[in-house]
Amino acid sequence: MKRDKVKQREGILVSPHERLSESQVKLVDEVSRELLEDPGLICPNKQAVKLFKDAGARIAETDEGPKVSIPSSLIDKSLKTAPSTVVLGARDPDNKLILDAHEPRVRFGSGSETNVWLEVDFDNGKPQFVRKDGSMELLKKAAHLAENLEHLDFFIRCVNMRDDFITVDNKDVNMFSLCLNNIGKHVQAGITNIDRLDDVIKIGEIVAGGKERFEKNPVLSFITCIIKSPFQIVDDTTDKFIEISKRRVPIVISSSPMGGATAPFDEFGMVAQINAELLAGVALNQLVAPEAPILYGAVPVRTRLDNLRDMYGAPEFNHYNIDCAQMARHYGIPCYSTAGVGDASVPGIQATVEKILTLLSVPASGAQYIHYAFGLLERTAVFCPEQAVMDNEHIGLVKYALEDPNVFPEEKEKILKLIRKVMGTRHKAFINYLPLPSKQAVYARYPLEDDENGALGAANTKYKNIMEKQRNNLPAEVQNEIRAKIEDILPETFN
Repeated sequence: MKRDKVKQREGILVSPHERLSESQVKLVDEVSRELLEDPGLICPNKQAVKLFKDAGARIAETDEGPKVSIPSSLIDKSLKTAPSTVVLGARDPDNKLILDAHEPRVRFGSGSETNVWLEVDFDNGKPQFVRKDGSMELLKKAAHLAENLEHLDFFIRCVNMRDDFITVDNKDVNMFSLCLNNIGKHVQAGITNIDRLDDVIKIGEIVAGGKERFEKNPVLSFITCIIKSPFQIVDDTTDKFIEISKRRVPIVISSSPMGGATAPFDEFGMVAQINAELLAGVALNQLVAPEAPILYGAVPVRTRLDNLRDMYGAPEFNHYNIDCAQMARHYGIPCYSTAGVGDASVPGIQATVEKILTLLSVPASGAQYIHYAFGLLERTAVFCPEQAVMDNEHIGLVKYALEDPNVFPEEKEKILKLIRKVMGTRHKAFINYLPLPSKQAVYARYPLEDDENGALGAANTKYKNIMEKQRNNLPAEVQNEIRAKIEDILPETFN
């Protein structure tokens, strides 16, 4: 394809699996649009109310606050201007991501700002699991680990900095600087303090080499969850969303309803609701800044009915997410989706089964951007580096499994010749005719083996080896420029 000639991370190009027929896609779209008109969205944010009203939405005052009814014509207008291709840049140009809504090229990355770091200790024989509070130092380790996991295509900060010296005022500038200083892949996160937004963007511009280069190669981007399901706009997050949209930096409009709690358990009801919530976000983004880059951030989960927690390792989770990827493709908006999350609290068979269940299904939908795929346990509450190493190997296997069949007319004569040749030998074995060397992986065994401590032991060894590698830090002059131009950069950020 023409797209392949552009420098970018390759990911895996799939033939998308679709659960919905064309008529079912249209039905979901129809119901979503009707839901946006009635009941509409409760919207306490004054900026959003004005933007919607000026664009033709109906506003009704209720006891819960203003209610916005969004007409279908407004959705149509926003879908015409929302770009179908979004570029997420990177320090290393080869790590650029070109997310094309019409090309089912799948990339995998990390996610969730966990408060707990889980380490595995084999010093006393059997594995011991040690929980630590998130910190700047552990976030550095996570970014360095992600830099060296070959199947991780982008980095969403996965550890919260809970150091005593981290404040609302200094968190954003230090978190983005720290991540960019330890990884050459795309960096994405939410923002805590809207007052530091321009400083964060300035950091991106410095790293990219200037404002114009940042516009072409946005080395960082943002996630916002402006919808509290069902159908409630979050006031302060919407202020952030609007300001980011004004600056035309790539942004994810994310919604994460829980089937059975904050959304219908039924697949049709869940997908219609989350689709409506995301369409409302796309519309608001495009009202603020037509043609601004945005991702359709579908994170639907189901509720575990015994404790009302979110649940990722369930078949319904796959159904929801595959459908959402199909809806995003229908609208021509790149899809930010989810796979590789488990409910287990430690690495093991439960975590592996739950993760593989989604990793074999959701990426097959062709969603362009799969987050939460590395290292998460206890849903999205814990990050474990050994688990991230194991997830990396499993994603490598999954990518191989998702490749299209290598069956082409031009291969016919070669196959006939090979089989006839082997049949003319005494041994009748193909071992001497393997296609080596080959760009394709040939898995002779499970990629994580350790005779003494199994896969977890092998993952622990690989993690330790990665930690010994030299860091991919920013050049000294770039670090110094950030320190000079951005207030509140801590010494720990670049040490």
